[in-house]
Amino acid sequence: MTIEFGIALSRVGGVKEQAQQLEAMGFDFLAVGEHVSFNVAVSNSLISLATAAGATSRIKLMSTIVLVPLYPAALLAKLVASLDVASEGRYHFGIGVGGEIAHEFEACGIPLKERGARTDEALGLLKRLWTERNVDFEGRFNTLHGVTIDPPPVQQPHPPIWVAGRQEVAMRRAARYADGWLPYMYTPEQLASSLERINAERDTPIRPGLFIFATVHEDGDEARRRCIERLSKQYAQDFSKLVDRYALAGTPDEVRARLQEYLDAGAETVIMSSACHQNDVDANHALLAAEIVGPYGQANG
Repeated sequence: MTIEFGIALSRVGGVKEQAQQLEAMGFDFLAVGEHVSFNVAVSNSLISLATAAGATSRIKLMSTIVLVPLYPAALLAKLVASLDVASEGRYHFGIGVGGEIAHEFEACGIPLKERGARTDEALGLLKRLWTERNVDFEGRFNTLHGVTIDPPPVQQPHPPIWVAGRQEVAMRRAARYADGWLPYMYTPEQLASSLERINAERDTPIRPGLFIFATVHEDGDEARRRCIERLSKQYAQDFSKLVDRYALAGTPDEVRARLQEYLDAGAETVIMSSACHQNDVDANHALLAAEIVGPYGQANG
């Protein structure tokens, strides 16, 4: 089994330089998330990945995640197709419904309670817009007459769709619309169970992934302290009792052992995000590349 590893950009600025460094370290994916308004500074995934596309040549690009309900479906179809063309077919479309930051939905004029329904309608429509010409559609949230997205995506029939989430409704969405499943804040047991449930509703197995925060240090307690501090700030809640359950934090040996539990549960694409202070991110990336990605890359080879 070949394991793919991705890494999330850790800074809003300096995207070109970060992307080139992370590609040189050997990561398979470069990931970027997004919010309109959040607890910490955050980018827009499509814009940052477009910058990264022009600065790199090999590494695949993944949104982790696009907040689908905040976009008109036709506009999102155009943006995704354009990014796939610009990256020469390297883009992976990670999506979610959001909702933890209610005021960003209010600011965009989108009722929070509609986010799931808007996302489901958009996903079906996006596939049509990427594969058909002169699309007509009349739905609850979108009305289109004779719309063609030109040029279409490079990847056919469209860039891989990865559905992120934690709940049953996200699993059903993944089973219906997705190529890949990318849960977060999950235990290995939850991952194995979710894959079984999703695949029971599909004709072909879904691509099994995982998004997970990761902090590695020669001192395991220091790694956990850094991870707790960062995630508590990022999510505005105390992570001291959650870090061992939902993150990879510890010495290289401890992180590899915990990671193996997720791989044994089925994960084949692992997207990591550094959970530490900005001053420590570069060292954390280097350790992740050398001590975590490197050994698995050697095994894959």
